[in-house]
Amino acid sequence: MKLRTTTPASISSTRLFVIAISIVVMAFAVPMQITSQVSANNFDAQIKALEQDISRYDAEAARLSGEANTLQREVSRLNNEKATIQAQVDINQAKANQLKADIKANEEKIDKNKDALGTIISDLYVNDQVTPIEMLASSKGIGDFINKQEYRSITRDQITSTISEIKKIKATLEVQRDDVEKVLKDQEAQRNLLAAKEAEQQGLLNSTRGDEAAYKNLSSESNNRKNQLQREQQAAIERAMRAAGGGSNAVAGDPNKGGYPSNLANSNYDNPIVDPWGMYSRQCVSYTAWKVYQKNGFMPYWGGVGNAKQWPGNARGAGIPVNSTPRAGSVGVLMAGQYGHVVWVESVNSNGTINISQYNYWNAGGSGWGHYSEMYNVSPNAYDYYIHF
Repeated sequence: MKLRTTTPASISSTRLFVIAISIVVMAFAVPMQITSQVSANNFDAQIKALEQDISRYDAEAARLSGEANTLQREVSRLNNEKATIQAQVDINQAKANQLKADIKANEEKIDKNKDALGTIISDLYVNDQVTPIEMLASSKGIGDFINKQEYRSITRDQITSTISEIKKIKATLEVQRDDVEKVLKDQEAQRNLLAAKEAEQQGLLNSTRGDEAAYKNLSSESNNRKNQLQREQQAAIERAMRAAGGGSNAVAGDPNKGGYPSNLANSNYDNPIVDPWGMYSRQCVSYTAWKVYQKNGFMPYWGGVGNAKQWPGNARGAGIPVNSTPRAGSVGVLMAGQYGHVVWVESVNSNGTINISQYNYWNAGGSGWGHYSEMYNVSPNAYDYYIHF
């Protein structure tokens, strides 16, 4: 049976919209609702629309996954850069703390020296008021007088040098402190900027992941609906066969799958290829078209109007006989459901029943759809028409 459109088509993803951002230019889509316009009672059109939706949703989910991976790498890069800046901030903060401690220690040293020097300065001030004659008179001798003069001169020089050195050390430490604090401010600003960028990228990542999940959900919902429509079509076919007397259960049969070409037989059922007659691979119509070509060396191109139910009309239009009598090498057409089912008549038994081969009969020849199978001793009335190519 035909479970997809037979019109050749290339399946491509559609970009929904593009959002420009300042850090990384990228596009991510907002999930859309299913908008395909289909007829409520047309299985084929609905399945075609759903498959197109599934293709778009899967492609969009894959694209968003790629963007999410890129965003994740950007978030990781920003996080590492922020950690590096933080380490530099920690180092410079330690330096600043050390410099502040050194400045404080020197200030305490200055205070102590001021106390000590205050006494000396007072003594010198007193001594400065004493005239050399008075100092000489108070000295024990010439040597004592000279020693007092030298002491006063040396002490004055030491005081001047000590005060100057302390001031230089303090000034140097203050410059170093100011430089480190300036670097700290710059690094903290860089860290805060990186944190803001990281938060922005993380927000985009979360949004993209959410959109990816939404498109996956849409794809899953569309796929579930498609499977439901396929089951409804299969049920219609089985009801028609039972009403006509039916036949044996479908079996795997020929391991060579009736000679169906390997590139078609091994194709992905969910992403099929278009065969030379405009049919999707692993469908009943594609297999039957191949059998016609295998037998006669020619099969008309019916792409776009190749649903199983359309084959009788196509055949009549091409002058190919259509009747209700099976024979080996003819195509049986079951008109049940919205697009029907076609089989290849392998042989006609002496009691009038037929043996057929087919593709894409549910759970026949394998689990699910898209497998080769055979049925034996089927009532010829199970099929509405036989086409004699």
